Amino acid sequence: MDALPHPGPHPGRAPEAASPLAARRALVTGGGSGIGLACARALTEAGATVTLLGRREAMLREAVAAGAAQQAIAADITGPLPDLPPCDILVHAAGAAESAPFLESDDALWQRMLAVNLLGAAAVMRAVLPGMLAAGEGRIIAVASTAALKGYRYVAAYAAAKHGLLGLVRALALEVAGRDVTVNALCPGFTETPLLDASIGTITRRTGRDAAAARASLARHNPQGRLVRPEEVAAAALFLCLPGAAAVNGAAIPIAGGEV
Repeated sequence: MDALPHPGPHPGRAPEAASPLAARRALVTGGGSGIGLACARALTEAGATVTLLGRREAMLREAVAAGAAQQAIAADITGPLPDLPPCDILVHAAGAAESAPFLESDDALWQRMLAVNLLGAAAVMRAVLPGMLAAGEGRIIAVASTAALKGYRYVAAYAAAKHGLLGLVRALALEVAGRDVTVNALCPGFTETPLLDASIGTITRRTGRDAAAARASLARHNPQGRLVRPEEVAAAALFLCLPGAAAVNGAAIPIAGGEV
């Protein structure tokens, strides 16, 4: 779809003089819901001009209309990418999770998990990095998962793809370390998002437990005994975009209450 302009100033946006990211241009993938949407809101409130990239046009339109971003582009990162606008900040939050026992995880499942969680991330980074290098600065933030740092049962393909995403972040961070571009990963634990709701649905179908019990079983992974909030992940993403985070590069930052 064509880029969707913001219908007008967002009433919650900080005045320009108080905006730490004024004049910064940000691209947020997976920005129509969950962590991506929370990151878009945080960047917009900090003064950045934000473009969303995602598959679901209706959700993107709603996010722009609500003031979370100034424009949006509907596209699937696992296919050919459209021309992307120049950006100083990339928050790659697009992702997908499917669960199945290892011996029931067929090639198609593996291909889906690698395509969206690893290869799609690489494609978006390749698209925006030349502009950052030409400008002499940039911030790339990939939303990985605690599954990039440890294993979980029944998500071998997802965990492998997220481990690969973290390897990509660490390798690229070293390549661009002398170019004033930083590349980092955020590794949230189980977070209150539509993706988590889908996982809860899978648990209830496979185990017969009700949704409340399934939700509680996921929250128990967090030593704080709760699920992470998208806004908490967004706050970490915002920090990595600020001048004070210029020396943070190649990091994998857990946001999981002490789980890892």
